[in-house]
Amino acid sequence: MTRTDEKVRYSPESKPSPVVYTRETAAEGVEQALKLLEGRWKLTILFHLFGGRVQRFSELERAIPAVSQKMLIQQLRQMEQDGIVRRIVHHRVPPKVEYALTDWGQALCPALDALLTWAGQRPATAEAPGDDTGEP
Repeated sequence: MTRTDEKVRYSPESKPSPVVYTRETAAEGVEQALKLLEGRWKLTILFHLFGGRVQRFSELERAIPAVSQKMLIQQLRQMEQDGIVRRIVHHRVPPKVEYALTDWGQALCPALDALLTWAGQRPATAEAPGDDTGEP
């Protein structure tokens, strides 16, 4: 007697096995993830788009007054190419362009919250920066 999956030429789906990292592959993976967030304004843009917010380019420009238009465009384009941000173009006059996070981009929120919590737990150091005398 043949198996059903052989009759229909279909292989039953199994759960994907969890990824096992070595020290080297884990370090490399985290490094690649951090490279996606490199950029002076990327984290600020992310925090303005978290929570399913959809914002027009001009709204982002007003929300981040210190960024130049050119830099904002560059950062948004890089994030779009990396699959973090989705660009929505409404073809009308005047043109309307909106930005939102992709599901994958939105999934960054808990990771960044955990990083923020971790950073807040940094112990206070006993010596002041640059004080190498060791004297109080």
